[in-house]
Amino acid sequence: MAVKKVTVTLPEELVEALGSAAREDGVPLSRLVASAAESELRRRVGRKVVADWQAEHGAFTLEELAAARAEMAAADAEAFDVSGPAAA
Repeated sequence: MAVKKVTVTLPEELVEALGSAAREDGVPLSRLVASAAESELRRRVGRKVVADWQAEHGAFTLEELAAARAEMAAADAEAFDVSGPAAA
C-alpha cells in the first residue's frame, strides 16, 4: 500500500499517550495511528450496514439485542480467555 505523509494536530496528552503505546507495542507511532484510523473506518462501515438493515427490516428488538450482547460476550471470553485465574 502506498503511504502519504500528512500533518495532523492532536492534543499533547494524546500524542504522549499514543507515543507510549507505540513504544510499548514496539511499532512506529504512524502504524498505531493508521491502525486506529482503520478501526474507526471499519466501525463506520458496520454502523452503516446495521442502519441499512434496520431501515429495511425494522429496529432490533430488546431480545435480539440481548442475544447479540451474549454472543459478543462469549466471543470475547473465548478470544481473551477470561475464564482463567485472573478472571476470578
